[in-house]
Amino acid sequence: MAIDPQQLRTCLGYFATGVTVVSCLVGDTPHGATVNAFTAVSLDPPLVLVSLSRTSKAARLLAGRPFTVNVLSEEQRDLALRFAGHPEAPGTPPSWLPAPPGLAPALSGSPATFSCSPWASYDDGDHVLFLGRVERLTHHSEAGPLLFYRGSFHSAFTRGAHVPAHVPAHVPAHVPAHVPAHVPAT
Repeated sequence: MAIDPQQLRTCLGYFATGVTVVSCLVGDTPHGATVNAFTAVSLDPPLVLVSLSRTSKAARLLAGRPFTVNVLSEEQRDLALRFAGHPEAPGTPPSWLPAPPGLAPALSGSPATFSCSPWASYDDGDHVLFLGRVERLTHHSEAGPLLFYRGSFHSAFTRGAHVPAHVPAHVPAHVPAHVPAHVPAT
């Protein structure tokens, strides 16, 4: 059965994600792109992954370069728009924190950052997957996260609402997948 790419995109939109700006340094100039396809891959070694459209300027710039994943807060919606190709977005222009030698700059005010050296890249389908080894990280904000859901940005929390601080101990870390009783022959 053929899957219509637009229907797949719509269906994937039902999965809420965080919003990041992935930054790199080209010469002395910082560049960034808004990305919601970001995930942890491994704790040991510390690896993260970002997925970028193969035809994007960001994929060309990131190839073989150190990069920083800047997690955005709900107060940074203007930066998400700016780095998603809307340079006229309201708000203050980005402020970059200087990078240690061999790493990419981070956005000032990001609640969390992951500064990475290139680990591997995979050209898969219409995207390139970039794996980075986390060399430096920061986290320091109580601001709520910026989310992307069904094509638009959202805030995660209602101020003053109670949010459980932990998962109860009786919830298993891994729930086995249901195994069908009958698997049809291929």
